[in-house]
Amino acid sequence: MSSGSPFFVERTSTFQIINKVGKGLGAIGIDPFKLNADKIFRKVKKQTGVDYYDDKMLEGLNKLVWSVNHEATPNTFGKIAMKKLLERTLKGRLEVEQHLSAHPDILNKPINSPVFIIGMPRTGTTILHALLHEDPSHRSPLSWECLLPFPVPTPDTFTDNIQLNTIRKEFDQLFKLVPDFLTKHYLAADSPQECLGINALDFNSFQFLAQMNMPSYLEWKNHEADELSTMQFHKRFLQYLQSGGVMSERWLLKTPMHLSRLKVLFDVYPDARIIMTHRHPSKVVPSAASLVSSVRSLYSDHEDPFKTGKEQLDIWSMYFDRFLSDRQRINKEDQFIDLKFEDFVKDQLGTVRKIYERFGWTLSAKAEENMQAFLSNNPKDKHGKHNYSLEQFGLTESDIDSKYANYIQFLSTL
Repeated sequence: MSSGSPFFVERTSTFQIINKVGKGLGAIGIDPFKLNADKIFRKVKKQTGVDYYDDKMLEGLNKLVWSVNHEATPNTFGKIAMKKLLERTLKGRLEVEQHLSAHPDILNKPINSPVFIIGMPRTGTTILHALLHEDPSHRSPLSWECLLPFPVPTPDTFTDNIQLNTIRKEFDQLFKLVPDFLTKHYLAADSPQECLGINALDFNSFQFLAQMNMPSYLEWKNHEADELSTMQFHKRFLQYLQSGGVMSERWLLKTPMHLSRLKVLFDVYPDARIIMTHRHPSKVVPSAASLVSSVRSLYSDHEDPFKTGKEQLDIWSMYFDRFLSDRQRINKEDQFIDLKFEDFVKDQLGTVRKIYERFGWTLSAKAEENMQAFLSNNPKDKHGKHNYSLEQFGLTESDIDSKYANYIQFLSTL
């Protein structure tokens, strides 16, 4: 499909110059941005002076680097961005592990009854996460905390520190380089971050797959990666973040990827509360595909929306089937609430009240006031309307009916 696809992000002249320079270097056999996992590890280890080694973490890094080099076809911007991201991510992980090693008592502090929003993509999870985040009783990991987690935030530094200001500047540069990025996906340095950002520190995250098309890494993640180990690190990271004193009554977390790891989630957090949002997959799949295709078009000149559409069709069908099976075996229905997207759109605060009633929480006047202010300041389509359809990704209603028969049957019971 041509670069004129409505899903591809707009490219500025600066962006195009970066890629042209890279192509020119490649034409004469120079590729200064090619990834090498061993070099990344040695460089970051030397920078930090941290002597930490984890087989499973490095397995993910190696799988990821191989897929970038052999499958993803990144452009020059994509190579530079991924190299910087992997170095920064590994550096953050090593610094976190060093801090935990120096302060082992941190791991004795509990994470009580964390809340996970795990609905499928494009079912209102982002706005619901943002709304619940407005309650002072909730603590969410923020974007900057996942990208630059060290040093650990304290109440005095939480809203003004070098890490936060660095990520703000970088996001501002990204938005200048890609003016319509916010139309595709909301992003802010101090916004609540999905668990994808935490899982990335273990190099077992769908975050990388949203950036580039990497079939081998996807296969590894779906069928070989140690999800229990990743969730165990997830808990250690929350314990790390709260060790500086920035705490609330409960942790508020979110990512659709937990659909595929429900069993290990409860192994690590047996008292977790699960908020599951639902929407017909004929709306979910093309919306998810449009987002992924848009982001990938930033990192590669060879993004194919039809391939991405088929990939998203298959991925979420498999994840939901896995979720249904795990949910039945776990049998913790008193810790779940199911919400319909359409009901949430009609009455956001009413849906919030329903959640609080289900889990026995108190919705304070302050929290409700904050939520109402958030809704007023963030109207629907604030950054532009995001349009999509099944046909634009080579998909049909019969594809949905066939792949999502189990899920559609489940929807009919709600």
